[in-house]
Amino acid sequence: MADPRPPATPRRTLGMPDLRALETFVAVCEANSMVLAAERLGLSQSAVSQAIKSLEEDLGLQLMDREVRPARPTHAGHVLHEVAARLLSQARAAMDQVRASARQELAQIRLGCVDSFAATVGPKLIRAMAGQARQIQMWSGLTPTLAGQMLARELDMVICTDAGVQDPRVVQRLLFSESWVAVYPKDHPVPPLHTLQALSAAAGALPLIRYSQRSVIGQQIERYLRHVGVQAPRCYEFDATDPLLSLVASGLGWALSTPLCLWQSRQYLDAVQVMPLPPARLGQRHFFLLSREGEWAGLDDDVVRVTREVIRHDTAPAIRHCLSALPASALSCPDEESL
Repeated sequence: MADPRPPATPRRTLGMPDLRALETFVAVCEANSMVLAAERLGLSQSAVSQAIKSLEEDLGLQLMDREVRPARPTHAGHVLHEVAARLLSQARAAMDQVRASARQELAQIRLGCVDSFAATVGPKLIRAMAGQARQIQMWSGLTPTLAGQMLARELDMVICTDAGVQDPRVVQRLLFSESWVAVYPKDHPVPPLHTLQALSAAAGALPLIRYSQRSVIGQQIERYLRHVGVQAPRCYEFDATDPLLSLVASGLGWALSTPLCLWQSRQYLDAVQVMPLPPARLGQRHFFLLSREGEWAGLDDDVVRVTREVIRHDTAPAIRHCLSALPASALSCPDEESL
């Protein structure tokens, strides 16, 4: 049997007015004229009228008495005017607070760097950036850890040696590149390494001292060794350059490293000899800046620029002076052929 009662009328869900519509309404009330309010807001009169009608529809109330000229607020309109004026004032204060907070964030940068960069280029980067940011807090560590900290927003920017972060919001920019070099004990006879095949033979009976597989540099060097066909038993492995070079300096083995790593541990350079390698695919490691797109108002661009300037004018000349056997191309920026 059919229900004789008429179908229920759907209950209307009232919308929440937006701040722009409230701003328009407050302007009309204070100007006592839609025409003047439109001029002050830079809107057409029809746009102002439509905004008022939309507010009335959202609230389900008549806000303006259009039977009088000029139109005046109704009782509900007067109440809304008072409430909306306070709300707009609070909204403006909130936006000012957000902007101030953003400026404060720009003044305090949490920068993560791999150890070799932090110990060599890092101090000069901080000094050069001091006029643009009140405080740069620098962390150092391994690339995977730093990348994870950035994705968790524990760091603002990261300088690392692997651009494999899979996040569309993260911008990855190449800073500079450096070539692998071979390091042997000081008194060990080593002919010039004209071919990659001579790399392992030059070491003779010395074992290869490796960076550990926990580090990106260790993984990259292993890929390079496989590429050039060098096979060496696993004997000694270290996360850092200092213990690696100390064993080479003691005559206990040879190693592959980079100019920046060697410069970080330069106290051992008098006890080792550094040899450049023939160019090869996978023969370099690359440094990248990772930052979130659109969050730093160009400050990340400044980090890129200043880093390259420090490399070009300070770090690379110092390394070339100490390691004269290395070609200028051993340390290079993407916007120049060499440093």
